[in-house]
Amino acid sequence: MEFLTDFGLFLAKTVTLVVAFLVVVTAVVSAAQRKHDSEDMDGELHLKRLNEGYKRLKENIHQKMLGESDRKAWLKARKKEKKADAKAHKKAKSEGEEEKPSPRVFVIDFNGDIKASDNDSLRKSITAVLSVAEPGRDEIVVRLESGGGLVHAYGLAAAQLDRIRSKGVTLTACVDKVAASGGYMMACVADRIVASPFAILGSIGVVAQLPNFHRLLKKNDVDFEVLTAGEHKRTLTIFGENTDKGRQKFLEDLEDTHGLFKEYVSERRPSVDMTQVANGDIWFGRRALDVHLIDELKTSDEYLIEACDRAEVVTVNFRRKRTLPEKLGLAASTALEQSIWRVLSILRNRNIQ
Repeated sequence: MEFLTDFGLFLAKTVTLVVAFLVVVTAVVSAAQRKHDSEDMDGELHLKRLNEGYKRLKENIHQKMLGESDRKAWLKARKKEKKADAKAHKKAKSEGEEEKPSPRVFVIDFNGDIKASDNDSLRKSITAVLSVAEPGRDEIVVRLESGGGLVHAYGLAAAQLDRIRSKGVTLTACVDKVAASGGYMMACVADRIVASPFAILGSIGVVAQLPNFHRLLKKNDVDFEVLTAGEHKRTLTIFGENTDKGRQKFLEDLEDTHGLFKEYVSERRPSVDMTQVANGDIWFGRRALDVHLIDELKTSDEYLIEACDRAEVVTVNFRRKRTLPEKLGLAASTALEQSIWRVLSILRNRNIQ
């Protein structure tokens, strides 16, 4: 028993020392990170060429399908072909022949939450791409996934995409899973919308909801006062008593927002019958094609693989460097999430058995 007590004390001291060490290291790294951030606020822009990746994948599968002798012959032929291409390129360069620049497709990802938190990354990625993209030659593809959220946040995200249209660069939106409400507000900016057969699109409507605790407070003799300057400064409240006049004004504001939403979509997709689609309903990809909410049924993978045959395809990703506390928090969050899913999986398997 005494041994267990001593071991417990030793373990507690060890944990305390480790925690203290981590706190000190975190403080030092955070200070260094703040200094670094003050020097470089833009983070890092990551580029990845998809053409080579798809090409290597195709070649790897092709090799594995061949027999030993056929594989050796194929590899020899590929080596000879690459050597001939390099020689031709070198000759053309030495003779001063100018190669016609190939078109480029820049791919930007947007994964939207209710606050459109990807806005900053989207803004910086678009700014970077527009500095080199050429109208009539290049294309920007946005792989868009969002069920919508705050009106002003998604209004800003859509405005960022409008920058591409205003520069005359072709914009394509690819939707694999969902682009609804604010997500569709963004998608409709594109010259062309490509969606998978069961992607969710539309939801051109506006919703607002809030609880009201007035009766609960009144029951417990708790007074709540709202003081405003301006008739419409506060129409509905969570704790005060809401009036019919306040509700009416709130509804008028919702209708006005809905009207702006419909105008925005109609201006960018004039082929859409707004009386048919602007009722807040959603459409799956196949049905969305029928009502002209999209232009083509295709996954983003299919679209980009085809693009590799006609252009240089590059993904563009802006990444803000995480501080050590953020990395530690993310690691802890990931570990906790994995543990929860593991437990749920075990329980589910037991129920099935």
